[in-house]
Amino acid sequence: MLGMALKASGVPRDQYIVSTKCGRYKEGFDFSAERVTRSIDESLERLQLDYVDILQCHDIEFGSLDQIVNETIPALLKLKETGKIRFIGITGLPLGIFTYVLDRVPPGSVDVVLSYCHFSINDNSLEDLLPYLKSKGVGIISASPLAMGLLTESGPPEWHPAPPELKSACQDAAAFCQKKGKNISKLAMQYSLTNKDISSVLVGMNCVKQVEENVAAAVELASAGMDQETLSEVEAILKPVKNLTWPSGIQQS
Repeated sequence: MLGMALKASGVPRDQYIVSTKCGRYKEGFDFSAERVTRSIDESLERLQLDYVDILQCHDIEFGSLDQIVNETIPALLKLKETGKIRFIGITGLPLGIFTYVLDRVPPGSVDVVLSYCHFSINDNSLEDLLPYLKSKGVGIISASPLAMGLLTESGPPEWHPAPPELKSACQDAAAFCQKKGKNISKLAMQYSLTNKDISSVLVGMNCVKQVEENVAAAVELASAGMDQETLSEVEAILKPVKNLTWPSGIQQS
């Protein structure tokens, strides 16, 4: 659908950025050189494009990090040489996976990292890693500023892996904002945009209304700044669970 939409739009290719992922498929995880190489051809066919701007090796903590270093990244570098991709990325939840890989691949091999749920009001642990990532010359995408639904009035989906105490605290924070006539999602979105060392903030949107709300929140932040009073009150509610996360995958060395 995206490929058809891009083709129908008639917008010049250099006017938009397309990013896709490899390594995780409906049949499971596969970070082998053969599979990720085949993966980009499948994506290009579906997208009806000659290249993608960013190819991200996705959720690498679910595989062998040494395979990522010794097999997957070299395969992606070959794809870069062919012109099928412009930049290489890695994604995942545990922050330690980024230092493990970046310390072991040749400088410049990885162009961007995508971290999720680690720069939001309840968890800003990504901040401690930013100087390191900048020293490695990688762009930084922070995804899920709403913590996969924790920082919303409706709450997270049933399958959300956060521990009960974190879910409860976020629910209390959302209720506090609502009682005050504020929206915790807007506050969380604006908070995520405050760190200029983060290149991009990635947030899911499923309707035009959400797009408009997020754009309005960003414009308001740029023109009027944050609601510091409400932010401080919400941070106080979430302080007992600050930077509390959940396990994801099995790191293999």
